[in-house]
Amino acid sequence: MIGLNADLLDRFSAIVGARHALRDQADQHAFLEEPRDRYHGKTAIVLRPKSTAEVQQILQLAHDTRTAIVPQGGNTGLVGGQIPDGSGLQVVLSLTRLNAIRAIDPISNTIDVEAGVTLQRVRETAEAADRLFALSLASEGSCTIGGNIGTNAGGTSTIAYGNMRDLVLGLEVVLADGSLWRDMRHLRKDNTGYDFRGLFVGSEGTLGIVTAAVLKLYPRPRSTATAFAAVRDPAAALALLQIAQADSRAALVAFELIPRLGMELAVKHDLGSRDPLATAYPWYVLLELTSGAESGLNTVLEELLGDGMEQGLIEDAALASSMEQAKALWRPRESMSEVQGREGGSIKHDVSIPVADVAAFIAEATAAVEAFLPDARVLPFGHVGDGNIHFNISQPAGGDKDAFLAHWEDVNAIVHDIVARYHGSISAEHGIGQSKLSLLPQVKDKVAMQMMYATKQMLDPKGILNPGKLLL
Repeated sequence: MIGLNADLLDRFSAIVGARHALRDQADQHAFLEEPRDRYHGKTAIVLRPKSTAEVQQILQLAHDTRTAIVPQGGNTGLVGGQIPDGSGLQVVLSLTRLNAIRAIDPISNTIDVEAGVTLQRVRETAEAADRLFALSLASEGSCTIGGNIGTNAGGTSTIAYGNMRDLVLGLEVVLADGSLWRDMRHLRKDNTGYDFRGLFVGSEGTLGIVTAAVLKLYPRPRSTATAFAAVRDPAAALALLQIAQADSRAALVAFELIPRLGMELAVKHDLGSRDPLATAYPWYVLLELTSGAESGLNTVLEELLGDGMEQGLIEDAALASSMEQAKALWRPRESMSEVQGREGGSIKHDVSIPVADVAAFIAEATAAVEAFLPDARVLPFGHVGDGNIHFNISQPAGGDKDAFLAHWEDVNAIVHDIVARYHGSISAEHGIGQSKLSLLPQVKDKVAMQMMYATKQMLDPKGILNPGKLLL
């Protein structure tokens, strides 16, 4: 990569206008650090284009001058994929000004949006048209559709609707040389060759810059029922999952596992969190059903919980009777990652396991970590309904944060070795970014890695798109 001299910076600046070419370090700060404060970068300029045409011009200039480009959406990513390195030679391309909702079609159940539109705005626009956009994330107020596509975001509704790859029908992508691939069609069926759409979803900005997308919508549910249930262990949670999925009267849209430690930390550090049950239990499940019917859903959920109690799977449960109560039940789960940070250091894993093996994995990984770090506090939680477990470990109470975090690589090896034995994945929904860059070649099939490198070479032969992310 070449140096960013004053002349080149002026040329980049001229494309978006001086006001939207941030050169002052004070203006750049928000673009150079990420939520977990693990990755910090430097840049000579942050570019904030307003149109696809401006993105094309930026990529054309970058390609001609071999300038590295780091695309960024809402900067909510958790593996450092959106942060430049420390050289100062990488240009940050913020897409938040590409924020138009181009069209919505309730008949076709589609919405056309630009990459910088926030997830919350897409969901609200769909709701106003009596439709549902099914991706649901705690960061929906700030994360953007481009970032969701780049990381193939998952979230709490994956069990019912799939992840982001399943919700994208069409894409508009600027390639490394500035050329535009535009396939913004609204088709459910299209067997006309290779699926380039799926190729760009989850590519973390290393193959092209997504500037717009056609997204799937669904009929908006007419009723929602939410419950918080205490279970004896993850095996009981899996048995309850089978009961819930077997009931055809409603859609199971969320099934989240929470350990007692997670509940305690939420109540301790989040003023909005309350323990829904009077008695403490070792494990909990937060489950949510939806239906197209206006009424009767609470009865379905009550019967489901009753079946769970009769089979000895559920110890106690709380059923929300209003939207406010449902939000209160969700609050501890949504604050889980944040409250962990209030307890000091935390070693985190975003892994996926075949659903049938989740309980066995949690037991084995917990025992292995506790044998290595006896005073560490294991906190596995997450989307057990789709096999995605956030297997996190908090430092010992009152312990030294730096000393604990020094074990990061060793604990990673312990957990990921067990994941491999269960034929799981080291990255379920957060991506590879910088965090797992060196791990990917160790766990990915060699032929698959060769195919990934070949694709990168074909689409980005000069290696200017998000270098140092996803692929070494």
